[in-house]
Amino acid sequence: MPCIRITSFHWKSTKGEGCYRSAYKGKLLDGHLVAVKVLNTTKGNGQEFINEVVSISQTSHVNIVTLLGFCLEGQKRALIYEFMPNGSLEIFIYKEVTMKDRQHLSLEKLFEIVIGIARGLEYLHRGCNTQILHFDIKPHKILLDNKFLPKIVDFGLAKLCTMKESIVSMLEARGTIGYIAPEFFCRNIRDVSHKSDVYSYGMMILEMVGGRKNINVGVSQTSEIYYPHWNYRYVVQGNTETSIVRPQEYRRN
Repeated sequence: MPCIRITSFHWKSTKGEGCYRSAYKGKLLDGHLVAVKVLNTTKGNGQEFINEVVSISQTSHVNIVTLLGFCLEGQKRALIYEFMPNGSLEIFIYKEVTMKDRQHLSLEKLFEIVIGIARGLEYLHRGCNTQILHFDIKPHKILLDNKFLPKIVDFGLAKLCTMKESIVSMLEARGTIGYIAPEFFCRNIRDVSHKSDVYSYGMMILEMVGGRKNINVGVSQTSEIYYPHWNYRYVVQGNTETSIVRPQEYRRN
Protein backbone atom coordinates (compact mmCIF):
# COMPACT_ATOMS: atom_id res chain seq x y z
CA MET A 1 0.00 0.00 0.00
CA PRO A 2 1.63 3.30 -1.05
CA CYS A 3 2.09 6.08 1.50
CA ILE A 4 -0.32 8.94 0.80
CA ARG A 5 -0.11 12.53 1.94
CA ILE A 6 -3.49 14.30 2.02
CA THR A 7 -3.11 17.69 0.33
CA SER A 8 -6.71 18.91 0.37
CA PHE A 9 -10.20 17.67 1.04
CA HIS A 10 -13.82 18.65 0.81
CA TRP A 11 -17.04 17.52 2.42
CA LYS A 12 -20.20 17.24 0.41
CA SER A 13 -23.73 15.91 0.72
CA THR A 14 -23.83 12.24 -0.16
CA LYS A 15 -27.59 11.70 -0.19
CA GLY A 16 -28.20 8.74 -2.44
CA GLU A 17 -24.50 8.17 -2.95
CA GLY A 18 -24.16 4.95 -1.01
CA CYS A 19 -21.90 4.47 1.96
CA TYR A 20 -19.13 6.97 1.22
CA ARG A 21 -19.19 10.15 3.27
CA SER A 22 -16.20 12.09 1.98
CA ALA A 23 -13.77 12.42 -0.87
CA TYR A 24 -10.20 13.55 -0.47
CA LYS A 25 -7.55 14.70 -2.88
CA GLY A 26 -4.19 13.23 -1.99
CA LYS A 27 -0.66 13.03 -3.30
CA LEU A 28 1.73 10.09 -3.36
CA LEU A 29 5.33 10.56 -2.36
CA ASP A 30 6.28 10.48 -6.04
CA GLY A 31 3.98 13.44 -6.70
CA HIS A 32 1.10 11.62 -8.40
CA LEU A 33 -2.36 12.83 -7.40
CA VAL A 34 -4.95 10.36 -6.15
CA ALA A 35 -8.57 10.43 -5.02
CA VAL A 36 -9.41 8.88 -1.64
CA LYS A 37 -12.97 7.80 -0.82
CA VAL A 38 -13.61 7.19 2.87
CA LEU A 39 -16.30 4.79 4.02
CA ASN A 40 -19.06 5.98 6.31
CA THR A 41 -18.81 3.39 9.07
CA THR A 42 -22.24 4.31 10.44
CA LYS A 43 -24.04 2.84 7.42
CA GLY A 44 -24.41 -0.79 6.48
CA ASN A 45 -22.05 -3.64 7.26
CA GLY A 46 -19.34 -2.77 4.77
CA GLN A 47 -20.82 -4.86 1.96
CA GLU A 48 -20.59 -1.98 -0.53
CA PHE A 49 -16.90 -1.62 0.28
CA ILE A 50 -16.32 -5.32 -0.30
CA ASN A 51 -18.30 -5.20 -3.56
CA GLU A 52 -16.23 -2.25 -4.71
CA VAL A 53 -12.88 -3.89 -4.05
CA VAL A 54 -13.85 -7.31 -5.42
CA SER A 55 -15.55 -5.94 -8.54
CA ILE A 56 -13.05 -3.35 -9.66
CA SER A 57 -10.08 -5.61 -8.92
CA GLN A 58 -11.36 -7.78 -11.78
CA THR A 59 -11.10 -4.94 -14.29
CA SER A 60 -8.48 -3.34 -16.49
CA HIS A 61 -9.88 -1.00 -19.12
CA VAL A 62 -9.29 2.55 -20.29
CA ASN A 63 -12.92 3.47 -19.53
CA ILE A 64 -12.94 1.99 -16.01
CA VAL A 65 -11.36 4.00 -13.19
CA THR A 66 -8.21 2.41 -11.78
CA LEU A 67 -8.19 1.30 -8.14
CA LEU A 68 -4.68 1.91 -6.82
CA GLY A 69 -5.23 0.50 -3.35
CA PHE A 70 -7.50 0.31 -0.32
CA CYS A 71 -7.36 0.56 3.44
CA LEU A 72 -9.10 -1.87 5.79
CA GLU A 73 -7.93 -1.32 9.34
CA GLY A 74 -10.49 -1.88 12.07
CA GLN A 75 -13.39 0.46 11.30
CA LYS A 76 -11.30 2.50 8.88
CA ARG A 77 -12.09 1.77 5.25
CA ALA A 78 -10.97 3.76 2.25
CA LEU A 79 -10.44 3.35 -1.48
CA ILE A 80 -7.62 5.00 -3.41
CA TYR A 81 -8.26 5.80 -7.07
CA GLU A 82 -6.46 7.57 -9.85
CA PHE A 83 -7.29 11.28 -9.70
CA MET A 84 -9.69 12.58 -12.36
CA PRO A 85 -9.16 16.36 -12.68
CA ASN A 86 -12.37 17.19 -14.55
CA GLY A 87 -14.65 15.60 -11.98
CA SER A 88 -17.93 13.94 -12.84
CA LEU A 89 -19.95 14.19 -16.03
CA GLU A 90 -22.89 15.84 -14.25
CA ILE A 91 -20.88 19.07 -13.91
CA PHE A 92 -20.97 19.58 -17.67
CA ILE A 93 -24.47 18.55 -18.72
CA TYR A 94 -27.06 20.07 -16.40
CA LYS A 95 -28.49 23.52 -16.98
CA GLU A 96 -28.65 24.00 -13.22
CA VAL A 97 -24.88 24.38 -13.17
CA THR A 98 -24.02 28.04 -13.79
CA MET A 99 -21.99 29.04 -16.82
CA LYS A 100 -19.03 30.25 -14.77
CA ASP A 101 -18.70 26.85 -13.12
CA ARG A 102 -18.40 24.83 -16.29
CA GLN A 103 -17.24 24.91 -19.88
CA HIS A 104 -19.33 23.92 -22.85
CA LEU A 105 -18.70 20.51 -24.32
CA SER A 106 -19.16 20.27 -28.06
CA LEU A 107 -21.44 17.69 -29.66
CA GLU A 108 -18.33 15.90 -30.88
CA LYS A 109 -16.90 15.70 -27.37
CA LEU A 110 -20.21 14.55 -25.89
CA PHE A 111 -20.40 11.85 -28.57
CA GLU A 112 -16.89 10.69 -27.68
CA ILE A 113 -17.90 10.51 -24.01
CA VAL A 114 -21.03 8.51 -24.86
CA ILE A 115 -18.99 6.04 -26.93
CA GLY A 116 -16.36 5.74 -24.19
CA ILE A 117 -18.99 4.90 -21.56
CA ALA A 118 -20.52 2.32 -23.90
CA ARG A 119 -17.14 0.67 -24.36
CA GLY A 120 -16.66 0.57 -20.60
CA LEU A 121 -20.07 -1.08 -20.12
CA GLU A 122 -19.41 -3.57 -22.90
CA TYR A 123 -16.18 -4.51 -21.17
CA LEU A 124 -17.93 -5.03 -17.83
CA HIS A 125 -20.62 -7.17 -19.44
CA ARG A 126 -18.56 -9.10 -21.98
CA GLY A 127 -14.85 -8.36 -21.64
CA CYS A 128 -14.02 -9.49 -18.09
CA ASN A 129 -13.47 -13.04 -16.95
CA THR A 130 -16.46 -12.42 -14.70
CA GLN A 131 -19.54 -10.51 -15.87
CA ILE A 132 -20.04 -7.37 -13.79
CA LEU A 133 -23.43 -5.67 -13.52
CA HIS A 134 -22.92 -2.12 -12.25
CA PHE A 135 -26.53 -1.26 -11.31
CA ASP A 136 -25.91 2.47 -10.76
CA ILE A 137 -24.92 4.04 -14.07
CA LYS A 138 -25.59 7.78 -14.03
CA PRO A 139 -23.64 11.03 -14.70
CA HIS A 140 -22.29 11.19 -11.15
CA LYS A 141 -20.67 7.79 -11.64
CA ILE A 142 -18.79 8.87 -14.76
CA LEU A 143 -15.49 10.66 -14.11
CA LEU A 144 -13.52 12.62 -16.71
CA ASP A 145 -9.74 12.81 -16.97
CA ASN A 146 -7.75 15.80 -18.23
CA LYS A 147 -8.70 14.95 -21.84
CA PHE A 148 -12.35 14.27 -20.95
CA LEU A 149 -11.91 10.54 -21.35
CA PRO A 150 -14.83 8.98 -19.42
CA LYS A 151 -14.28 6.35 -16.75
CA ILE A 152 -16.94 4.40 -14.89
CA VAL A 153 -16.55 4.49 -11.10
CA ASP A 154 -18.23 3.27 -7.89
CA PHE A 155 -18.97 -0.45 -7.91
CA GLY A 156 -20.55 -0.58 -4.47
CA LEU A 157 -23.86 -1.89 -5.82
CA ALA A 158 -22.32 -4.12 -8.47
CA LYS A 159 -23.01 -7.83 -8.79
CA LEU A 160 -20.60 -10.38 -10.21
CA CYS A 161 -21.88 -13.36 -12.14
CA THR A 162 -20.61 -15.87 -14.66
CA MET A 163 -20.71 -15.25 -18.38
CA LYS A 164 -23.23 -18.07 -18.73
CA GLU A 165 -25.73 -16.27 -16.51
CA SER A 166 -27.95 -14.18 -18.76
CA ILE A 167 -30.53 -13.58 -16.02
CA VAL A 168 -29.79 -12.72 -12.38
CA SER A 169 -32.38 -12.89 -9.59
CA MET A 170 -32.42 -9.91 -7.20
CA LEU A 171 -34.16 -9.58 -3.85
CA GLU A 172 -34.38 -5.78 -4.00
CA ALA A 173 -33.89 -2.89 -6.39
CA ARG A 174 -30.42 -1.40 -6.76
CA GLY A 175 -29.51 2.00 -8.11
CA THR A 176 -30.86 5.54 -8.17
CA ILE A 177 -34.45 6.57 -8.86
CA GLY A 178 -34.73 7.81 -12.42
CA TYR A 179 -32.12 5.39 -13.72
CA ILE A 180 -33.36 2.06 -12.33
CA ALA A 181 -34.72 -0.28 -15.01
CA PRO A 182 -38.49 -0.94 -14.83
CA GLU A 183 -38.07 -4.68 -14.24
CA PHE A 184 -36.72 -3.93 -10.77
CA PHE A 185 -40.15 -2.67 -9.75
CA CYS A 186 -42.15 -5.67 -10.92
CA ARG A 187 -43.73 -7.21 -7.84
CA ASN A 188 -43.30 -10.83 -8.86
CA ILE A 189 -40.36 -10.50 -11.24
CA ARG A 190 -36.92 -9.55 -10.02
CA ASP A 191 -34.97 -11.25 -12.80
CA VAL A 192 -32.59 -8.73 -14.34
CA SER A 193 -29.62 -8.76 -16.69
CA HIS A 194 -26.95 -6.49 -18.14
CA LYS A 195 -29.80 -4.75 -19.95
CA SER A 196 -30.56 -2.96 -16.68
CA ASP A 197 -27.26 -1.11 -17.07
CA VAL A 198 -28.14 -0.40 -20.70
CA TYR A 199 -31.43 1.18 -19.59
CA SER A 200 -29.58 3.42 -17.11
CA TYR A 201 -27.10 4.30 -19.85
CA GLY A 202 -29.97 5.34 -22.14
CA MET A 203 -31.49 7.53 -19.44
CA MET A 204 -28.13 9.21 -18.94
CA ILE A 205 -27.80 9.92 -22.67
CA LEU A 206 -31.25 11.50 -22.62
CA GLU A 207 -30.05 13.85 -19.89
CA MET A 208 -26.90 14.68 -21.84
CA VAL A 209 -28.97 15.59 -24.89
CA GLY A 210 -31.57 17.62 -23.03
CA GLY A 211 -29.36 19.23 -20.41
CA ARG A 212 -31.61 18.44 -17.46
CA LYS A 213 -32.10 15.74 -14.86
CA ASN A 214 -34.68 13.14 -15.75
CA ILE A 215 -36.55 13.89 -12.54
CA ASN A 216 -37.09 17.56 -11.73
CA VAL A 217 -39.36 18.32 -8.79
CA GLY A 218 -38.78 22.04 -9.23
CA VAL A 219 -40.86 22.45 -12.38
CA SER A 220 -44.26 24.10 -12.22
CA GLN A 221 -46.21 21.48 -14.17
CA THR A 222 -46.52 17.91 -12.92
CA SER A 223 -46.26 16.59 -16.49
CA GLU A 224 -42.73 17.96 -16.73
CA ILE A 225 -41.34 16.33 -13.58
CA TYR A 226 -40.27 13.12 -15.32
CA TYR A 227 -38.15 14.11 -18.31
CA PRO A 228 -38.75 10.97 -20.46
CA HIS A 229 -42.51 11.50 -20.19
CA TRP A 230 -42.04 15.14 -21.17
CA ASN A 231 -40.04 14.09 -24.22
CA TYR A 232 -42.56 11.43 -25.18
CA ARG A 233 -45.45 13.88 -24.95
CA TYR A 234 -43.80 16.30 -27.37
CA VAL A 235 -42.88 13.55 -29.81
CA VAL A 236 -46.42 12.13 -29.84
CA GLN A 237 -47.93 15.59 -30.24
CA GLY A 238 -45.56 16.34 -33.10
CA ASN A 239 -44.51 19.57 -31.42
CA THR A 240 -41.82 21.08 -33.63
CA GLU A 241 -41.52 24.32 -31.68
CA THR A 242 -40.02 22.72 -28.60
CA SER A 243 -36.74 20.96 -29.17
CA ILE A 244 -35.63 18.10 -26.96
CA VAL A 245 -32.03 18.91 -27.83
CA ARG A 246 -30.55 22.21 -26.67
CA PRO A 247 -28.61 23.19 -29.83
CA GLN A 248 -28.11 26.76 -28.67
CA GLU A 249 -25.87 25.48 -25.87
CA TYR A 250 -23.67 23.23 -27.98
CA ARG A 251 -20.66 24.54 -29.80
CA ARG A 252 -18.28 22.95 -32.22
CA ASN A 253 -14.62 22.88 -31.30
